[in-house]
Amino acid sequence: MAALKELYYEKRGKILVKNLLSRHFDAVYCATREEALEKALAWIPEGATVGWGGAMSAQQIGLMDALKNGPYRPMDREKCATAGERTELMHKHLGADVFITGANAMSLDGQMVNIDGTGNRVAAITFGPKTVLVIAGMNKVMDTLDEAIRRARTVAAPLNQQRFLLDNPCSVTGTCADCKSLTCICNQILITRNCRPAGRIKFVLIGEDLGL
Repeated sequence: MAALKELYYEKRGKILVKNLLSRHFDAVYCATREEALEKALAWIPEGATVGWGGAMSAQQIGLMDALKNGPYRPMDREKCATAGERTELMHKHLGADVFITGANAMSLDGQMVNIDGTGNRVAAITFGPKTVLVIAGMNKVMDTLDEAIRRARTVAAPLNQQRFLLDNPCSVTGTCADCKSLTCICNQILITRNCRPAGRIKFVLIGEDLGL
């Protein structure tokens, strides 16, 4: 069964890479997380300032450890002592050489969907950092944009909420209630359909189930 999924992801990955390139993104497909780590690091110059947000898949392939132990300047918000310091550092991420993120969902035609509560991640994707590096497992890829939006809202967001367990309906039910809670984590929904300038956003797609 594992071999069948690998073949399935590989074939869909080839289609997705072609479609991402047609939208002026850079993109590579990697069969394993080890190959993905190598490709990701090739896109991060030595000495670069690197920020990240919502990057569970990047953590899973070992990218964060490589950045912290390599010739880079990581901007790690988890080291901040206070909420104010954390917010200030997230603002500084907008001027980073490289910003790393995951994708809540993608469509096979090459569009990415991300949902944020605060907006720091979607802001960085849209404008600011010189390079945005997206690390995404092929489990995030849906056939259509509508299905990708649905996945982001009804799968990724409620799953993420189980990490935070804020005072939101999906913390209790595991199901999106289209809420307006003060602690809602679905306040901004970003669809990234093309890349301008060309090549600023780069995708490392991985033939494994990663992230949420």
